[in-house]
Amino acid sequence: MTSPTSPVSRRHFIHSGTASLAVPTILTTAGTLRAQQKADSQETLKIGLVGCGGRGTGAAAQALGADYNTKLVAVADVFSPQIDGTINTLSQKFPDRVSVDPDKRFVGLDAYQKLIASGVDVVLLASPPGFRPVHLQAAVDAGKHIFCEKPMAVDALGYHLANAAVEKAKQNKLNLVAGFCWRYSTSRIEAFQKLRDGDIGEIRGMFSTYFAGPVKPMAEEAARTPGMSDVEWQLRNWYNYSWASGDSIVEQAVHSVDKICWAMGDTPPEACVATGGRQIPSIGGNIFDHFHAAFDWGKGLVCHLGSRQIKGCHNETTDLIHGDKGTLTIGKGSAPFIDGTKRWRFRGEEKNMYDLEHDALFAAIRSGTPINDGPRMMLSTLVGILGREAAYTGQRITWQQILDSKQDLAPDTLAWGDSFTPSPLPQPGITKFI
Repeated sequence: MTSPTSPVSRRHFIHSGTASLAVPTILTTAGTLRAQQKADSQETLKIGLVGCGGRGTGAAAQALGADYNTKLVAVADVFSPQIDGTINTLSQKFPDRVSVDPDKRFVGLDAYQKLIASGVDVVLLASPPGFRPVHLQAAVDAGKHIFCEKPMAVDALGYHLANAAVEKAKQNKLNLVAGFCWRYSTSRIEAFQKLRDGDIGEIRGMFSTYFAGPVKPMAEEAARTPGMSDVEWQLRNWYNYSWASGDSIVEQAVHSVDKICWAMGDTPPEACVATGGRQIPSIGGNIFDHFHAAFDWGKGLVCHLGSRQIKGCHNETTDLIHGDKGTLTIGKGSAPFIDGTKRWRFRGEEKNMYDLEHDALFAAIRSGTPINDGPRMMLSTLVGILGREAAYTGQRITWQQILDSKQDLAPDTLAWGDSFTPSPLPQPGITKFI
């Protein structure tokens, strides 16, 4: 993977909005006890949260649970009710460690900037991913430790901006943990180590599925109040617009993309051919509800991803990794297993991977040994974008082409009250690759 020689300048309007509700908030007494066991420093770390949706609230809970000597002191979002909901929820579980004064509840398009400048030590980035590159760049520039939800961009220019920030974080020894949560799953770590050890032999191919229901259906037009701008309406329905969410393959199925990249040793594919479309008519938005992408790693090694978000269909999230000596199966049953010459099943304790992400982040901060998930998180993000663009255009797109792409899904001058017409629903064979 190549890196740009300088950051890409774009999106000066970035907002800090609501986050995905796809992952449930995990708030447990066990989390508080876990934190109490780790009160190993007299220095209180001040946490700031950007994006107060379900995923953001969950991330803040897990951060507070990872280290007892932490406090949530600042929050940022475009919508003030989101802020109130997050603070109320977290205060019930961590009454002594949620201390967000009224002047640290930042609302608006520049809320993320105010939060980063408010004196926090750790920033949790959980707004819609269209805004992630600039949020990540601002946090790195300010020297903050970061938890960054997936994905890290929705288009090629955003990828280069975020990738430059990742490199700067590494140079400045900042801690950066990514929300590709399966990388912290105890059973998946052991399963992929078996893969590395050659327990299924040489990998011949992989098939992953991400079949689920709709995450955030488009609101009825009647819900749009008089005078509401295009930008506000689209941000209230952000998941349904590719410029804000990246579409389902980038925002959701990217977890499966990440496991494909993991299996392939975190090397990029040579090219991708994909299909996709909109089976169920939408009252708005411009995203597909199904994809199938074939990522070609060369020499006959192809990894397939099937994803769908349609109500009433069969749902499953599985990974089948085929080797010449066996098959590793993940997602069918409670534990990964191998059928082949070296049979295996995970027998260990499956710890909460969302907790473990933050355990790793705060342990690194306390120990002074930096952790940086940047290279792999950026690879998986761009591979997801590659799959989407292959499906949108109906073309075979190479890795070099997606690296060289100039795609930018939203203008730099976009403001809260603006009129804005996003790109139309893509039509394979007609939509052009940029």
